[in-house]
Amino acid sequence: MAIRTLVADDEDLAREELCFLLAGIPGVEVVGQAADGPEALDAIDQLRPDLILLDVQMPGLTGFEVARRLLARGDTPYVVFITAFDRYAIEAFDVNAVDYVLKPVAAARLEQAVDRARRRISSDRPTEGLLDAATLERLAAMVAKRAAHLHQLALRVGERFLLVQVEEIVHASLVDDAITVVTNTVTGTSNYRTLDELQARLDPAVFWRVHRSHLVNINKIKEIVPWFSRNYLLKMKDAKATEIPVSRSQTKRLREYLRL
Repeated sequence: MAIRTLVADDEDLAREELCFLLAGIPGVEVVGQAADGPEALDAIDQLRPDLILLDVQMPGLTGFEVARRLLARGDTPYVVFITAFDRYAIEAFDVNAVDYVLKPVAAARLEQAVDRARRRISSDRPTEGLLDAATLERLAAMVAKRAAHLHQLALRVGERFLLVQVEEIVHASLVDDAITVVTNTVTGTSNYRTLDELQARLDPAVFWRVHRSHLVNINKIKEIVPWFSRNYLLKMKDAKATEIPVSRSQTKRLREYLRL
């Protein structure tokens, strides 16, 4: 029997990509799609899928909230969360869903998640280890904290304050007791007193403290340059191609993330 699967994601292209990837996995039938949380609940009621691919961040209800409502009414859904969260943050919460897959979704990783669901469905103890309310509460709190992150940052440039979008930040560094923030077009200082304060307001899945004096946007790394003692320098995508040192304590994390 094919695994009847529902795909729920608020981005059209993301849903299309997931459906395309699922079409390449034997024994899977996509029975429906949903563009937000309430639509996902309605589709689940109507279609009764075996497996639900739930985007974590959706309008109306988040993926965690959808799963919580299913649990509250006695359903034990087979859920694979689709998320942009950094895997280190996810692992800290010991997720008890069937699986979780990080964006951008790789075909092999999605197939692994579906195979895991297939084994769970055919198991003699199919509900063992599924989501529980306490886990969902912890995950929902993490989503709420992420939503509180900065979207814009004010930078002092000369006598002016310029607003920049957070995703435009390439790196931030502690220079002469001031926080210098660099984008592709602007270099200025932030009113945050320490890198710790700034880091606390930024998305930890995107901004890494690679050194006690440097915070980098991992999406703005241009090149990784081997350095002494098996450490690295990160050449960034700003106008000067700034080189940021990676501390010894962060080198292992970098190697694991980038599979160096």
